Amino acid sequence: MADIVQYKLERMVDELEDLEQRGLFNRREIAEIVKQRRKYEYRLKRPCPLKQDFIAYIDYETQLDTLRRLRKKSVARELKKQGNKNVKKSKSDLAGLIRIINIYELALKRYKGDIDLWFRYLEFCRARKNGRMKKALASLVRLHPKVPGVWIYAAAWEFDRNLNVVAARALMQAGLRVCPTSEDLWVEYLRMELTYLNKLKARKVALGEDEGTLTRDPRTADEKQWRDENKELFMTLDDKEENDEANVEPDESKKNQELFAEHGMNIFRTVYGGAIEAVPSSLSLRKKFFEILEATNLSHCEDMCEEILNDMKRDFSTEPEFWDWLARQECNLETVHEISQENIIPQVQKAIQVYEEALKSVPSGTMFSLYANFLMGIVAPKDEETNIAGPYISQLLSIYERAESMGIITEDLACKHVSLHLQLKQLDEARKLVAKLCSGKLADSVQLWELRISIEIRHITQNSLPSDTDLSSLFELLRQILTKVNVSKSENLWLEALKFYASQRKYFDKLVEISVVSLARDGGSESGFSLSSAIVSFILEKGGIHKARDIYKRYLALPHPGLALYMKCIELEANLASIGDKNSLANARKLYESALATYDQNVGLWQDYYRMESKMGTSQTATAIYWRARKILKDASEFIASPDL
Repeated sequence: MADIVQYKLERMVDELEDLEQRGLFNRREIAEIVKQRRKYEYRLKRPCPLKQDFIAYIDYETQLDTLRRLRKKSVARELKKQGNKNVKKSKSDLAGLIRIINIYELALKRYKGDIDLWFRYLEFCRARKNGRMKKALASLVRLHPKVPGVWIYAAAWEFDRNLNVVAARALMQAGLRVCPTSEDLWVEYLRMELTYLNKLKARKVALGEDEGTLTRDPRTADEKQWRDENKELFMTLDDKEENDEANVEPDESKKNQELFAEHGMNIFRTVYGGAIEAVPSSLSLRKKFFEILEATNLSHCEDMCEEILNDMKRDFSTEPEFWDWLARQECNLETVHEISQENIIPQVQKAIQVYEEALKSVPSGTMFSLYANFLMGIVAPKDEETNIAGPYISQLLSIYERAESMGIITEDLACKHVSLHLQLKQLDEARKLVAKLCSGKLADSVQLWELRISIEIRHITQNSLPSDTDLSSLFELLRQILTKVNVSKSENLWLEALKFYASQRKYFDKLVEISVVSLARDGGSESGFSLSSAIVSFILEKGGIHKARDIYKRYLALPHPGLALYMKCIELEANLASIGDKNSLANARKLYESALATYDQNVGLWQDYYRMESKMGTSQTATAIYWRARKILKDASEFIASPDL
């Protein structure tokens, strides 16, 4: 290994001497370069060099070559001031580039399957224009023919950089033969063909042989109308309109324009037909083709759009996502608030008609939810000046009611229905509705119960302090759901209940009893939210450390208290021990021993135990914990590698 590294370094002598002679680097900097290269070369000569080793070496050489070029420019400016305008190229100008290429090739030989590394190499070749791009693309296509992005990248380079349309088309077609189900390949192939046709069109326009373009004007209808009405405010920069007859015959120009548009439509039909045959079940592919067609100005464009929509309706009439997309084609919520109210209403009505037709074909909760989301975007606009909320609130409420009457209301729809009443400041209606929903088919919905409890709390506290009757009725509601639902799913309910009844001793104690039963049934949490830990924190804040110890001992006596409770109790005792409480240190040790009896392979627990003994115990106790951990842990490498051990 050392002989090979030394041989490689000796071959760099001429390059390094050239850098010193030209004044680009001094002797101390060259010594540092040799040191760094020796380090990286040794890494690459290991039995199993890592990908990161190659990347680190490439990054270093890239930065070094960038610095060399900057200093060369500075030296060239100084020579020009002295009258020497010619700066000859030397060996060091190409050595850095060749070395980076060699490192990339070594890395790619070892990591042939790493697509990211291949694309990094391709981007380097494209940026430095070193003539290796074609060879690299050929190797990548040969090794990874099943990756659509490879074909797209290769075709894009041929089309944009190499200006070889024939080669780009051949690559895309070869890619489609190998990956016929790739949506991206079909879309990019269509874009490439239409872009090429549009370039030919633009060329003829530039030569004065044609006019127009194959792309649609992106301006809105209102802007076009305003420009037409105020033509006198605009002045053309050439005399094209006046000299049309001198340059192009109108009939011939129109004929040429129709020819390009017809040819573009033929291309679109061919690619669209092949894509639908290869991927018949993809809705997203049809959407992309439709969007591309809408952005073009091809012949019979409207007829083709209608044909695509009919095909989509035939193949995807049972999918709610299709109907939602179709309705939003009639009314785009992103631009609806930028248009005048007179123009919005017809668009919204058309979209509503589509949704109503969809409900006849797909009467599902998902369809109702998409319909409601659309109307919510109308009735709750971001632009406060556009107020069209009034006419559609009743429509939105009727959607929720229809879903409920049909028995297909979902948890999400029910919560949105209740939330809408709250937004309209109809607290009583929301309270009655959520009570009705929680007693029906959604009786086990935790999200709905959370909404119900929050509404009940608002109701009993809106005017005055809650009465004992109100507290009792609310507690019965909480008991009804908390005893039924798993603790891990009812985190927000428990926290809201504990917070509300924190000052009500009688009801808080009842909640503690319910929690003991629930935790005995479901078990404690290993991480994240822990009900027992939350209750210990509440009791510590209200009743002090002694009561907190009593309750956590009660929880720890349950069948499976959970690691999260142990960590909370240890934290509590360790904090007290840090201010000099000796009993707390003994309690913390007992808790660690109890936790390790169940979680003896938990590295973090052993590390925390060792740190506590190092800070608060003696060197003997800390050493004992260290050797116990090494003996018990099956894989003690992570424990040993900890920086504070």
